[in-house]
Amino acid sequence: MPEFLVPRESSPQVVIADPDPAWATQYATEEALITAALGPALSRIHHAGSTSVPGLAAKPVVDIVLTVGDPTDEAAYVPPLEGVGYELHHREPEWHEHRLLKKNAPHFSPDAQERVPHVNLHVFPDGCEEVTRMLAFRDWLRADEDDRRLYEDTKRTLAAQSWTNVQNYADAKTEVVTQIMVRALALSQASNRDGSPAPTRTTSG
Repeated sequence: MPEFLVPRESSPQVVIADPDPAWATQYATEEALITAALGPALSRIHHAGSTSVPGLAAKPVVDIVLTVGDPTDEAAYVPPLEGVGYELHHREPEWHEHRLLKKNAPHFSPDAQERVPHVNLHVFPDGCEEVTRMLAFRDWLRADEDDRRLYEDTKRTLAAQSWTNVQNYADAKTEVVTQIMVRALALSQASNRDGSPAPTRTTSG
């Protein structure tokens, strides 16, 4: 079970924004800050999620994925990331030792901060299969207009509903994400260890 260090946002109104070129600029700025802060502790860093797909509407929250040698060694990366504005929100030891840090949170609750960028920073170990899936999904949506439209229509429909927390909204996208992931992984010839094309959890916008 996840270990929540910061209470989850309650009763949020999920916002889907039109595509914004500023998202790529925000990512580039954060990439530079994170790279400088972590130095050799950082293995790889990627812009993921819907804000990384040009032309795709998204929650205006930049998803960043980074890999480190050992996510359980939080002393190696959490304090430097705190120094550039990030806060550790939760740990998920049973899901690839995932750690989630956020910047300028909360993102959607009534008391959400107006400062930008809003960022979800996902930390995984080197060679993690979940990172492979996330990037395959991103790359497929960048290339395939039909699935990009399908995904956007699904998100807009779900965002019009009320949610207890943002993860419930993300979980509601699982069926369509799985459909698209099958096609994405077929192209990249990637797969989970157990052969399933579905992501363990939907995290992107």
